[in-house]
Amino acid sequence: QVQLVESGGGLVQAGGSLRLSCAASGRTFSNYAMGWFRQAPGKEREFVGAISRRGGYIYYADSVKGRFAISRDNAKNTVYLQMSSLKPEDTAVYYCAADARSGNGVSSLLYEYDYWGQGTQVTVSS
Repeated sequence: QVQLVESGGGLVQAGGSLRLSCAASGRTFSNYAMGWFRQAPGKEREFVGAISRRGGYIYYADSVKGRFAISRDNAKNTVYLQMSSLKPEDTAVYYCAADARSGNGVSSLLYEYDYWGQGTQVTVSS
């Protein structure tokens, strides 16, 4: 079992920045690729980005490429999502998730993630 707890969400104006954190406990953090997803009201949960076990490979959704950055600190069992140039359409609940199946790569597919946090709300005002 891996427990994931997101933090850092909040209300920000368009063009602003936020950094989300996801703290993991339980099994060895470096055994998991980590992903970020988001879900806006009335919409399906969608992939934001993911980082491989050692951080050597990072993949982003086109909608956030160039604005968001994912990093991880395996010594602190934490993955981060730095969000910049935020837009109102980035408003959503953001979730981190752990993936034990992708080896040294990453996945954008929800069903390949084994563990999920409870989410943190990000609201971007116009």
